[in-house]
Amino acid sequence: MQPRARAMGRLSLLFLAFLTPGAAIPVPPALRAFSKLHLSTSFTSHSAIAMKFTTHYIEQKVDHFGFNTDKTFKQRYLIADEHWRKDGGSILFYTGNEGDIIWFCNNTGFMWDVAEELKAMLVFAEHRYYGKSLPFGVNSFKDSRHLNFLTSEQALADFAELIQHLKTTIPGAKNQPVIAIGGSYGGMLAAWFRMKFPHMVVGALAASAPIWQFEDLVPCGVFMEIVTTDFRKSGPNCSECIRSSWDAINRLARTGPGLHWLSEALHLCTPLTNYQDVQRLKDWIAETWINLAMVDYPYESNFLQPLPAWPIKVVCQYFKNPDVSDAQLLQNIFQALNVYYNYSGQSRCLNISETSTRSLGSLGWSYQACTEMVMPFCTNGVDDMFEPSSWDLQEFSDGCFRQWGVRPRPSWITAMYGGKNISSHTNIIFSNGDLDPWSGGGVTKDITDTLVAITIPDGAHHLDLRANNAFDPKTVLLARSLEVKYMKQWITDFYASLRGKH
Repeated sequence: MQPRARAMGRLSLLFLAFLTPGAAIPVPPALRAFSKLHLSTSFTSHSAIAMKFTTHYIEQKVDHFGFNTDKTFKQRYLIADEHWRKDGGSILFYTGNEGDIIWFCNNTGFMWDVAEELKAMLVFAEHRYYGKSLPFGVNSFKDSRHLNFLTSEQALADFAELIQHLKTTIPGAKNQPVIAIGGSYGGMLAAWFRMKFPHMVVGALAASAPIWQFEDLVPCGVFMEIVTTDFRKSGPNCSECIRSSWDAINRLARTGPGLHWLSEALHLCTPLTNYQDVQRLKDWIAETWINLAMVDYPYESNFLQPLPAWPIKVVCQYFKNPDVSDAQLLQNIFQALNVYYNYSGQSRCLNISETSTRSLGSLGWSYQACTEMVMPFCTNGVDDMFEPSSWDLQEFSDGCFRQWGVRPRPSWITAMYGGKNISSHTNIIFSNGDLDPWSGGGVTKDITDTLVAITIPDGAHHLDLRANNAFDPKTVLLARSLEVKYMKQWITDFYASLRGKH
């Protein structure tokens, strides 16, 4: 691996060793974390209900919006129809995001839990360029020419074609209401699908969907401020200790013996040898704190490794005293990192490339971040616990061009989907947990009486979409019951309208 390109500010570096030599994809740690949760193959939130589904494929156009190519690919989708009723039933349609669709099927227990009540067929549609839905097979990530059809618009068109296909091929599905459901980027897609295809779906549940994390719709520092708040609330001096750790690392890393000591103290699998290594270490640590904020669930879970309930509280036990030596602070950092990477005690060393799941999904998301999904992030080290880093669009763009030969269009998503000017749309639920840093870019207040916001105190990243759990806070139980209430109303309204037409 050649030395990485000039640093673009500490928030905007991504260094994935499994990519092409010399490649440095300039994706901020926050955006990496966004997709990481969905690229892990191990993190599962099981419903108490057995998840029985069948796997299907539909032939989709590679390009829905041009006419000079007839090339097609097979899009994968899953169907579970155990509780579906042709008489008065519904179709819950998961708008797949950046990962394997079976992962989403296994981790969206909410849909399985409500299927019987809503007499619903469950459909999980895989996003193009992820999982097994690869438009050009093994060449899908070869270059920007092959990746040119990886856009949210093409994905929404896939979903529209799939719904039309289901309604014309499944007896009894034609005159049934469809509700779009998604979390994270999938939640954004669910909301956008309702906006762009209101004739296809009667409503959408957009969980933890940061549709306003673009341009200057929200301050670029809000994400990292929420991460910091999560740590500050979880233990006195916790965020303060983490804020002090960056300078401690810098001081210790100034000498060769210091680099060796850091490598030993943190039990790193690969020793630190230069400044670039130290910067990678700090990026990796920062991304770890972000990941913990996203998965700060009230029960044990299994992300990259097994995690305890309320993991940030466990981490903050090691950050009680800010007035310790640099060496002691770094020993405490090691103990805290172990909560995330080695809670089971199985790992002999910490691998600073481990947060980057080695899969094609990482490639797809980095390309999307370099084209449409341009989300500005910044830190100032005062309102947050991270090293100061400004958002530099030009450097971000240059890094994208080096990697993919493309430049981002930062204002396109706002132009395409309306930014904050969305009050003409109807029937969208925006749910956000107040622990989730992505809530800073989400809709957290009602816009109209049919564009509603549900805030979940003590809720992390789309906790409401996970399966019912005995340790769920009452806040998420209430949120889910409200979501079902809205969905039942949409279904009732649909059938009332259908009767009115006959």
